Amino acid sequence: MSARRAVFTLLLAALGVFSVSCGGAEEAADAELVLLTQEDSVQASRLTEVWEPIPAVVSSGQVGAPPSDAIVLFDGSDLSEWAAEEGGDAGWSVGDGAMTVARGSGDIVTRRSFGDVQLHIEWRAPAEVRGDGQGRGNSGVYFMELYEIQVLDSYENNTYANGQAGAIYKQHIPLVNASRGPGEWQTYDAIFTAPRFGADGALLSPAYLTVLHNGVLIQNHAELGGPTVWIGEPEYEPHAERLPILLQNHGNPVSFRNIWVREIAATPSLSDR
Repeated sequence: MSARRAVFTLLLAALGVFSVSCGGAEEAADAELVLLTQEDSVQASRLTEVWEPIPAVVSSGQVGAPPSDAIVLFDGSDLSEWAAEEGGDAGWSVGDGAMTVARGSGDIVTRRSFGDVQLHIEWRAPAEVRGDGQGRGNSGVYFMELYEIQVLDSYENNTYANGQAGAIYKQHIPLVNASRGPGEWQTYDAIFTAPRFGADGALLSPAYLTVLHNGVLIQNHAELGGPTVWIGEPEYEPHAERLPILLQNHGNPVSFRNIWVREIAATPSLSDR
């Protein structure tokens, strides 16, 4: 019996249309002599309907506003959600609804820790162009303090492709260059899936990143080979399931605003029912 007819036969049996315990059932299915009535069709359809769990209702908000279930990390007013990576308060400047890298202040990290997240962040390279290549509007967004999406003024700025804006630094070149000009606000919308490690420290699954730059897909479920490194090849080492998000001070006065995250829960499967 073909797989299609076998499924057809089992569905009919589940509905009590006939028993599959005898050869006559197979013959009937093979000959397709049994026709489902409209009611039988409805019942067959219901066999694959899943009603629970019911997804929570989330308001997407107005344009530029975070969803109702988002954790707002920066709303333009203060750095209360951030700290200096080395400890103490974050030393970046705040003004006109944005935070800006301050010389000598170091990297900053969220006070909260995260695993799988959806992140929205807006950034702006300085309007006054100074330097070129990696010295022009350089910063970075690090998930778990380890996995970087490069921030760089990549508008008519030549540098190595796996280090330009939107690159997963030194690992994945962005699919396209969607950069706006110096001084213009830009957006990253990213989906980060954290790596999983076994009790023995072995890697069970790698990290993944999907990124939209100014609404354009530039990283499509890219698999990371390990944490971001400047020299050499990335390599995983076991770490905590939740770690802070880090913004890099690379010496350029890059600004950020409207930062929020949504924590991503595991998707329920049929086996969880």
